[in-house]
Amino acid sequence: MQHYDVVIVGAGLSGIGAAYHLQEKCPGRTFAILEGRDAIGGTWDLFRYPGIRSDSDMHTLGYVFKPWREAKAIADGPSIRRYVNETAEEHAITEHIRFRHSVKSARWSTDHARWTVVAEHDGAPVEVSCNFLFMCGGYYSYEQPHDPGFETLDAFKGQVVHPQFWPEDLDYAGKRVVVIGSGATAMTLVPAMAEGGAEVTMLQRSPTYVVSRPDLDAVANTLRRFLPETWAYAITRFKNVQLQRFFYHRTRTRPGKVKEMLLNAVRKHLGDDYVREHFTPSYNPWDQRLCLIPNADLFESIKSGRAKVVTDHIDRFTASGIRLASGEEIEADIIVTATGLKLAVMSGVAFAVDGEPVSFPETWSYKGMMFSGVPNLVQTFGYINASWTLRADLTSEYVCRLLNHMQATGMRQCTPQLREEDQNMVARPWIDDFSAGYMQRAMHLFPKQGDRGPWRNTQNYAVDRRMIRNAPLEDGALRFTNPVPATGQAAARSDEPQTATAA
Repeated sequence: MQHYDVVIVGAGLSGIGAAYHLQEKCPGRTFAILEGRDAIGGTWDLFRYPGIRSDSDMHTLGYVFKPWREAKAIADGPSIRRYVNETAEEHAITEHIRFRHSVKSARWSTDHARWTVVAEHDGAPVEVSCNFLFMCGGYYSYEQPHDPGFETLDAFKGQVVHPQFWPEDLDYAGKRVVVIGSGATAMTLVPAMAEGGAEVTMLQRSPTYVVSRPDLDAVANTLRRFLPETWAYAITRFKNVQLQRFFYHRTRTRPGKVKEMLLNAVRKHLGDDYVREHFTPSYNPWDQRLCLIPNADLFESIKSGRAKVVTDHIDRFTASGIRLASGEEIEADIIVTATGLKLAVMSGVAFAVDGEPVSFPETWSYKGMMFSGVPNLVQTFGYINASWTLRADLTSEYVCRLLNHMQATGMRQCTPQLREEDQNMVARPWIDDFSAGYMQRAMHLFPKQGDRGPWRNTQNYAVDRRMIRNAPLEDGALRFTNPVPATGQAAARSDEPQTATAA
């Protein structure tokens, strides 16, 4: 069993970024990345359905330390996958990845001040140990998408496909395709499959807010012509962060005005009747995530007649398609169930501290990264109202501050604990004020957040920047204990794992 200073779980966008920050800010620390699959990229390697792309601009979804160089700011999946792989290669991170190591459990020992991590590799258990565990495995199950419980789906005699497991050889040209869903995946698939020759119907139970933007950022592309690359990227990133903040704030303070603005933009493409029936949600903007479409591609597909939207409930599936609650039947050759993700708390890993299993719903979220009573563990979880990587970069910065502080003070353990003044806090959902079904279905499985710092999960980039970069680490809630033994380092024991080299 090898021992590392830090084990990172996941080699996707977050995990590769975490490794970069660790190398830059904590030089000399040994680390390994445990990745369950056989490739880098996480989400951007898993999903291979037609048109797969980001729904955030790449100047904020990209890393703070690596400029996005391509002209398209709303990038396709292969471009993002190349960007992540390029980052890993440029900074010699790939050699630290242990592929096909799916983490199953982790147990903390206070006596040894370390985690023992059990992963499955090619069907066999493998153990590694570390002083600090950094979870970067995302927030949903790779093995199980959300199943809405379509009881009569077996009656359909055509092909049923889920976007998470897209067949490479699926031929849909000239076929009648029904895409069930109204989220980002459905709105990506519909125009892409229509362009590929399919006759596509997007079947939704209720409408979603849709925003169209050019896939090119004119400001970014102009700045790159006249400024050094890093300057142009930093300015564009700042611009986009401020625009995101302003827009989200307006949805909270002036929801009616924002709603009318969004609907008017869609009316220009599809007309009032179509918008009223298919693109007017019952909730306010950003009560659920908005869908971003590049260059109005969804609207253009609808206007061309290659695609249409139907808003109704499913009564049952038939041999040839779907019968709706209204009595209408939609005939199909292929049904795509773009019904969403199944959230997985801490990548489904089973945790224990000194022999006691950790129940995360009973813990309190510390700064949206750590958990009360659980030592030396940080999770990366991005924003629901902004780009994921904004939060991922900040979380990595915080981990590095924490590790350096512990090294400087000779402490081996940091554990969030409720202070006396926190004992009667009002408990709130870990993600508050967000009614999206995929979140609400799993929120009871997540930690609680409190009504005061540092127990809030703010989902606010500006607040988080101040908290992570400026707030003192020793705040009375994060307890530093377990000093290094008097010899200056933990005494070697025959029953402890051997420390790995930096490579």
